Amino acid sequence: LYARYLDRQPNLHEEGVDVAILAGALPDSSLFALKTGQIRRVVCASPAYLARHGTPAHPEELAQHRIIHSSADARLTEWRFQVGGTVRHYPLRPRLSCTTNQGAIQAASHDGGLTRCMSYQVHERLQRGELVEVLQDFGLPELPVHVVYREGRRAAARVRSFVDFAVSRLREHPALR
Repeated sequence: LYARYLDRQPNLHEEGVDVAILAGALPDSSLFALKTGQIRRVVCASPAYLARHGTPAHPEELAQHRIIHSSADARLTEWRFQVGGTVRHYPLRPRLSCTTNQGAIQAASHDGGLTRCMSYQVHERLQRGELVEVLQDFGLPELPVHVVYREGRRAAARVRSFVDFAVSRLREHPALR
């Protein structure tokens, strides 16, 4: 079994990929897809940071906060929120820029400021109280997560077995609910 992480949707046919787990809208294609859950972007910080600097009640208050940006989350240093039924862009001046989401999450966990990432990436830290989600009322819609594969019922037994296993495990996982 060979696995790789990509920050784009692969072309399964051209790249020889048997199975992919994709987040977001699916491209129109001949692929078979099974929905396993949903994720969303979250903004979070440590309880100690929020105690010292306050909890933002509106995205406009982000300008007064220490922002930890991850270029793995977004190339631009702006975050989008749904405000009054429309999506608004908020440009940011990060205090720290990281190349990985895990680096940004680690910095936020150590009281460095607010960061934004996908909900599954911080699920356990939120459950343990190491991080606190903020600005939930302004979140963008959830993104569906699908297991996709090429051959449907004609797929090799090893592919079908993996798809069945992955779908059942992902549907059980609390980070995708």
